[in-house]
Amino acid sequence: MTASIADEIRLALMNVVDPELLIDVVEIGLIRGITVDDAGVATVVFTLTTPACPFGEQIAAQIQEYAAAVEGVTQVELELTFSPPWKISDLGDDARFALGLD
Repeated sequence: MTASIADEIRLALMNVVDPELLIDVVEIGLIRGITVDDAGVATVVFTLTTPACPFGEQIAAQIQEYAAAVEGVTQVELELTFSPPWKISDLGDDARFALGLD
């Protein structure tokens, strides 16, 4: 049951768009992990392209909002990490194409 909720959260997070790149945070590779316990508490581990990202708070708030809206989620905990740091190779194929890197 919890794995499908994590999958639903990942799908929901495709609605969170990085304001600079105009690509969703899943495709950019900012979502490092999603777990959901039996009580419906979701933990979303994410990163930013740089620790100085001016949109970090906005992105975190939107991750919180979209994850919380998924059926079965009772609470959302966010964990920001920079280990390992984000790198260009984290981009998905669609993001690489959109940015002209392929």
